[in-house]
Amino acid sequence: MISVDDRLRDLRDAIRHHEERYYVLDDPEISDDAFDTLLHELERLEAEHPDLVTPDSPTQRVAGRPVAGFPTVEHQAPMLSLDNAYNAGDLRAFDERVRKGIGSGDTAVAYVAELKIDGLSLALTYEHGVLQRGATRGDGQRGEEVTANVRAIRAIPLCLRQAPSGVIEVRGEVYFPRASFDRMNEEREQEGEPLFANPRNAAAGTMRNLDPALVAKRRLGAFVYQVIGDVGDLSEHTGSLTRMRAWGLPVEPHWRRCESIDDVIAFCDEWAEKRQTLPFETDGVVIKVNDLALRQQLGSTAKFPRWATAFKFPAQQATTVLRRIAVNVGRTGAVTPYAVLDPVFLAGSTISMATLHNAEDIARKDLRDGDRVLIEKGGDVIPKVVKAIPPHPAGSVPWELPATCPACARPRHRDEEEVVWRCVNASCPARVQRSLEHFTSRSAMNIEGLGESLIEQLLAHGLVKDCADIYALTSDQLESLVVTPKEPKSERARARKLGKVGRNVVEQIERSRHNDLARLIYALGIRHVGEKSAATLARTFRTLDVVMTASVEALQSVDEIGPVVAASMRAFAEEPANQQLIARLKEAGVNMTSQAPELSAAPGPLAGKTVVVTGTLDAMSREEATAALERLGAKVAASVSKKTSFLVAGREAGSKLDKATALGIETLDEAAFLTLIMSEPS
Repeated sequence: MISVDDRLRDLRDAIRHHEERYYVLDDPEISDDAFDTLLHELERLEAEHPDLVTPDSPTQRVAGRPVAGFPTVEHQAPMLSLDNAYNAGDLRAFDERVRKGIGSGDTAVAYVAELKIDGLSLALTYEHGVLQRGATRGDGQRGEEVTANVRAIRAIPLCLRQAPSGVIEVRGEVYFPRASFDRMNEEREQEGEPLFANPRNAAAGTMRNLDPALVAKRRLGAFVYQVIGDVGDLSEHTGSLTRMRAWGLPVEPHWRRCESIDDVIAFCDEWAEKRQTLPFETDGVVIKVNDLALRQQLGSTAKFPRWATAFKFPAQQATTVLRRIAVNVGRTGAVTPYAVLDPVFLAGSTISMATLHNAEDIARKDLRDGDRVLIEKGGDVIPKVVKAIPPHPAGSVPWELPATCPACARPRHRDEEEVVWRCVNASCPARVQRSLEHFTSRSAMNIEGLGESLIEQLLAHGLVKDCADIYALTSDQLESLVVTPKEPKSERARARKLGKVGRNVVEQIERSRHNDLARLIYALGIRHVGEKSAATLARTFRTLDVVMTASVEALQSVDEIGPVVAASMRAFAEEPANQQLIARLKEAGVNMTSQAPELSAAPGPLAGKTVVVTGTLDAMSREEATAALERLGAKVAASVSKKTSFLVAGREAGSKLDKATALGIETLDEAAFLTLIMSEPS
């Protein structure tokens, strides 16, 4: 008789095999009912023998409750962006740069062409073949840890076959298959919920959801395309793809080794026509040098690897009717026109609005209400109006920007040095709406759940007038806004759901009270004060009171704060309404101090030195290394130049190390760097 241990092992192996057949190879061998039978037997046996449950069991993909939030983690190596190519000429120019960089002359270079998946980038960390972590790309250096959600994606194996020893990081994309996306939108339409605009945004939104069960329900797909770490004797990228597939990882199967750039161009032309036959969205082709040693030789710029580029398929176009030209008012009062269109399906999504840039652009194209127009998606992302198709409708007239703000009817204004017209009414309802959206956004106070539609309702019901009012909201108020009459059963279920939503938003509001001062300064929406300027002001002046009372001269004396930012900050601080707003935020318990390491008032031992940190340090994070250098008086720069005093190079240092070497700049490895910061008095 078979033992429980053996049966559990057989069930887990069988389920993993069928998950791969279904989710990775799209070639199932058994029915859904038969698969469910295997899974239910495994669940029953594990419930009867909880001591035999293993972390990599297929039953452990989805946790029992939502996670509390997403911590930030550092990638093993930077996740760089790719430079773009838009035509055959751009691809040949890329090939010429590659051949020049490796000194191959006229000898052709072999490339690998892979379909570019239109999804969300992920980094997956495996240790001895077992999934340990999943993280989003973030800023390329650090991303959000979404391990619980990654485990809910059945295309991603929890453990690898022929597991490599040690730690590896695998890069890939999570995406919405067309069928799953269509099915989800059908369900949302039946439930009266707004539809998702396109698969990519829906995939990104799903991965940032705090409930892994929802991720599992939406049946996302995934493909991997790169492995970071020591995986043996690989010398070519084709070998990496083959090796990852042998481990059981999902690799998009249409990749091709191309012996020359001519073969690459042929591949791009082929898939520009065939891409609509795929079960997922693709917006281009990624081209990579196949030889891994040549990649090392080519290195990277600060933003892009020199050995790869992304060919973007030509923008898809469609014709439709321009019903009217409307105007949007932003948080700074900028009055921006946009097109309201007859809905038309284009490049995977239905388009009903498009950008028009400004009044001058409209006049140049002579766009009028009622025109038949040609629209396209630039890079398959942002819809825009290309031109009007003659003739204009009978009786149409050239469009003119309204003389008053469409939201508050106050006269618009334009500074002499600007091309943008603005509404200067600080109480304009449109400006208030956009200001609140900015205040709660991810880069600012990061109040998840308090988005555009909920803010619109809060304003309509008079529950908020500015950002300080947010901190007086209760879960009952939030819940009452979004409950709508339905049949009794669904109304009760909706009320329970929305009660939870209200509580979650209030928890997010409470958490935001403790944000660093830098987030608050940026969230206030002060013109010309971006994230970096806000962080510099917070770290230098330490409290918002000091920032608000600092003179233009004091502000401008800070490194990286120029006259425009200083004048704008001073103008904001002198406005009585802004002073009252800050006082109310303070009364609401919002943090007004910097939590970043304090800069020493006295010149440090590294004062006057400009340092660049690159690669991965084992003893500390990049942020900790930066803080240590700044405490000693050094200025930490993002890129190497002739002004760089020395470079700190961790593991897998790339192009910055190459450039420092070429310029003869002193380089410290991690051991020498640690000796330096520990020997200097802090």
